[in-house]
Amino acid sequence: MGWWDSLWASSTSADDPLRKLDPKLREFLEKESPVKYNGSNAPQAQASQQTTEPTSLIPNPEAERGSEASDKPIVPRESQFQDGRYAHLWKSYKPLAEVEAETKSNHEKLMDVLEGYKERKAQIGRAALENCALEQVDWRTCMANPSFSERMTLCRDQVKKFEKCYMTQTRLLKALGYLSDLDRSPQVEEDIQMHADALYHRMLKQEAEIEAAKKEGRPIPKFAPLVPRPMVNASAPEPELTPEQQEMLKARLENVAEEDRAAEEEAIKGEIRAKAEVASKVQSMWQQQERERQMRKQKGEETMWDRVAGAFSSSNSQEKK
Repeated sequence: MGWWDSLWASSTSADDPLRKLDPKLREFLEKESPVKYNGSNAPQAQASQQTTEPTSLIPNPEAERGSEASDKPIVPRESQFQDGRYAHLWKSYKPLAEVEAETKSNHEKLMDVLEGYKERKAQIGRAALENCALEQVDWRTCMANPSFSERMTLCRDQVKKFEKCYMTQTRLLKALGYLSDLDRSPQVEEDIQMHADALYHRMLKQEAEIEAAKKEGRPIPKFAPLVPRPMVNASAPEPELTPEQQEMLKARLENVAEEDRAAEEEAIKGEIRAKAEVASKVQSMWQQQERERQMRKQKGEETMWDRVAGAFSSSNSQEKK
């Protein structure tokens, strides 16, 4: 009678794709599969379950935290396998810069701040050269293959064009606060560099319009002065100029052309702000060292260097009084 049962079962199990499987294999699949399959009635049962279950509109904090955690990379970007393989090996990983920062002494941290400030001048010069790349190309082209007039003038026009670009770009970078804080991201510094280049080309466009108006006998157009302002907020408050700084500023502006005085003044103020940033960082580092020394003294772990530093700081405080 097996053929009779199969005849009647064909109408009920025609839509069952698992009907021809071995019973043991089918039992294993139904047991291990995350989606439970009950033959031809499974889609209807699943649909009815979805319609009967209410959708909760109340946010679940645990689910949100889980989604935020899933957005974070499982392995750091230094890993060759970003799909999460060998994640257990990267749990205790720290970048080399972070490890070096933790193992540096207080003196080394202080020297890093001072060396960074000294290096800032050279880096501003390199950024200005990058912004004046086209002027450098014109100058080198003139020197390599000059015309008769350029040979007679020794490429004077190209040299003046390059010197003007370099000096103006340097002033703009200083005024905009380029590299005034070593903790900023490279992207912010690049934005400052690009903004300085945009201001310079805007200034050239205004000068060309003024020259064209003079040649054509038209009224000279008036433009708002391009006074660059810092693009980022300094961590230290805006320093007030001392009488000595005011005299220095006045003396330096006397030798600058009238149209460049506004930019030069902002550049000098930018230098003063950068020095104030460095002084603020050094002061905070000294205060942190003093707090750590006091904590070691309270615990009875004061070192010989702590005693020397304490005696030196107390003598300085008495001299100030």
